[in-house]
This record gives sequence, C-alpha cells and structure tokens, in this order.
Amino acid sequence: MASRTSGSRLVACLLNVSEARRKDLVENVAKAALCDANGVRREETTVLNIFNDHDYNRSVITIVASMASIRDAVLSACQKACALIDMCAHSGVHPCMGAVDLVPLYPLGEDVGVEDCVQQALAVAHGLTETVPGTSAFLFGWADSPLQRGLAQRRKEMGWFRKTPDLQDLRPDVGPAPQKRYGLTGVGASPYVMNCNVTIDTQDLSVGRSVAAALRESTPGGLPGVQVLALPHGGAVEIACNVESVAGAPPAHLTGEPWPSFVIDGQPYCHAPASLITARVAELAGGRGVGLKGTALVGFTPRECRALAELALSGGVGEFWKEQRRVHM
Repeated sequence: MASRTSGSRLVACLLNVSEARRKDLVENVAKAALCDANGVRREETTVLNIFNDHDYNRSVITIVASMASIRDAVLSACQKACALIDMCAHSGVHPCMGAVDLVPLYPLGEDVGVEDCVQQALAVAHGLTETVPGTSAFLFGWADSPLQRGLAQRRKEMGWFRKTPDLQDLRPDVGPAPQKRYGLTGVGASPYVMNCNVTIDTQDLSVGRSVAAALRESTPGGLPGVQVLALPHGGAVEIACNVESVAGAPPAHLTGEPWPSFVIDGQPYCHAPASLITARVAELAGGRGVGLKGTALVGFTPRECRALAELALSGGVGEFWKEQRRVHM
C-alpha cells in the first residue's frame, strides 16, 4: 500500500438517495463528498461507485474516507442531495421515505471499532438536521442506543414498507417532524451490508414474494442475515437482498463454500456469499417453474471495498467510479 493510505482507518458509507433518472444530479451529489464548501479537495476521500436504477429511481453512492474525513464527506453529500431532490415529485417502485433515504456507515478493517462508527453516524444525523432545516432522521444498528435495533425493524416501525407512509404520525430520533420535501432519513452503523439482487424470469409478483419469504432470515430455513424484497423490475421480478453480516461462524449446514469473514473489535463476522444466495433463489424459483435471468451486486463485497479504496486513495483518485472498467451493478 502506498504511504498516503498507510495507517488510514477507513469507513465506508453506501449512501442511498431517491433519484436515479437524472444521473448528472446524482453525480453532483457524489462530487459533493469530495470537496469542502470552498471547493478544496478533501484528504483521504474517494467515491468508488455510483449505482443507478431507473425503475427504482434510487442510487447508491459508495463513499470511503478516513475516520477524520468521513463525517464531512457524507454530510456534504447529504446536504447536496437535499438541495436537489424533492420527495414531493418522486416516483419509483422501490420503497423509500427520504430524499436521502439511507446513510449506513461500515468499518473497513480491524482498526475501526463500533464506537468509532457510532460517533460518526450520530455526527452525520445531527449535522444534517442542524444544517438543513426540516430534515429529520431515525437511527438504527449500533447508533440506536441502547436497543440497537436493526434496519429492517426500524424501517417497519417507521412505515418504510408502506406504499404511502404517513409522515405526520412519525416521531424521528433526531430533528423535527418530517416534512414531505425531505422525508425521513435512516442513519446508522453496523457491520458491512452487501446488496445482492437476483432477477427471476417472471412478471408474477406473487411468485417473487413467495421466493423472498422463503429466503429471508426470519423464515425457518432462510439464510442468516438476508433481508429480502420482491419488486417488479425491467419486465421481470427482482429478488432484492440486503445481506447483513452476522456474528460468529457460518451455520454448520451452510458451509459448503467459504463465507467471507472479518473482525470488528475482536468479534468475528461473516456474510452469506452471493453464489449461495443465487443458488437458493434458483432452487426456490425453479420449484415454482421459474428460471433465473441474472445476479448483480450493488457495489462491492467488504474485501473488494477495502481493496479498491486503498487503490483509489493511494493514487489520489477521488472520482474512482469513472476509472472503473469492471461493471458493478
């Protein structure tokens, strides 16, 4: 590793914003992470990837920065998104509640601990609501003290899965009652969450929902750490999976192939590999007479994210998404 990244304590943020159809707008949000208000380039900050989904009208921006820079980088991107995106005019098939819908922070390496990420997540949540009047946030994961409720639970409590959430009834953790223009933002910290989407060759959403129900962690026989939605997508159905990292070793009955693993504060974590998720979806869909169309990762695995961040930062490349030749969906 080059000297400028040697010893850097890196944090990733997979920033989810409720816009994808205006790609120039999304790029402006990404660029805001890289410079301060005076246009001065931030040290040890890079944007690795921008994923846009037209049907979902949702983009995921992968920001990686040192512990010293992550708060300002993410906050600047959030401020820019709030200035450019009006939820009153938003449409898309993916559930969402906010112009900035999700701000998850993940440690990249054993030298970044739980409390480090909690402090940065809280700083982003308070910074956003203090600098953009009318914004509000709920907290999840490690940042949700003392309960540390997971993202899926907090989204359910906030009505995120409803087609038209009632903002007036919500009580955010940070900031005032949500306003329709900005909506409500989820801010939190957790072990890395990978996004893996498997498309099945049907337009029957009920088939997709039955596959999703059988796959998700809460179902007996489901995959640990996997949260699932079935959504119409591109004339087919997408099984959209949030693949959360789980504490400990992989379940004994699912160790046919290695589960990617890492350590935070001395605690080992692992997550289901994309190949296992794809195979399970193929099995479940096949039992219903439906084949697969393909699998795509939104961004990277944890190891890829760390390695690419080190590569980008060692070369001083902020707009790394423009440098990539391999497509990450």
